[in-house]
Amino acid sequence: MAEPLAGRHVLITAGPTREPIDPVRYISNHSSGQQGYAIASACAALGARVTLVSGPTALADPEGISVVRIETALEMLAAVETALPADVFIAVAAVADWRPAAPSDTKIKADKASVSSLPLVENPDILKTISHLAKSRPGLVVGFAAETHDVEALATAKRLRKGCDWIVANDVSGDVMGGAENAVTLVTPQGSEHWQRAPKGEIAARLASRIADAL
Repeated sequence: MAEPLAGRHVLITAGPTREPIDPVRYISNHSSGQQGYAIASACAALGARVTLVSGPTALADPEGISVVRIETALEMLAAVETALPADVFIAVAAVADWRPAAPSDTKIKADKASVSSLPLVENPDILKTISHLAKSRPGLVVGFAAETHDVEALATAKRLRKGCDWIVANDVSGDVMGGAENAVTLVTPQGSEHWQRAPKGEIAARLASRIADAL
């Protein structure tokens, strides 16, 4: 039986980014990378050539997948652009929205007033950047939206704002980030689908199957 994603290149981001404040501190989030890694494995199981650009996680590299390890949002964007072209881009990573404007080369002492007024600058919007590429845009661009309320409405607005084809939205007000299960809403131009809570591997397999059908 033919593998439905054979001959396709799927590019995925996963995990958090870490934005350094000084040599011992950074800005980050609770993303474990589990959902992105599961999607990478599910796409590979359908025959795709998969490139996984991963922020810092405790997860082992999935077998048979090219993994590029990065730390910051700037490094993630550079790695994604280097890995293009791709048939599909899936932006699962929880990228830090902001980074310190001028990370210190030495540890900032706790008694310094600068700690309470740390200047920040905006990180690149990786999903929006790839969605708006003129020449090397993947045929299918899928974003993720981690929300704590009004999940469907906020995800629908995000899909239009970012210019991507699909958004996978999940409610992270519980134990999703770091947990073994997920419940998501898939938002496409045709409408929304609510997928019941299931192990992240099952969510990944269902998404990979939908991607194969779309291609």
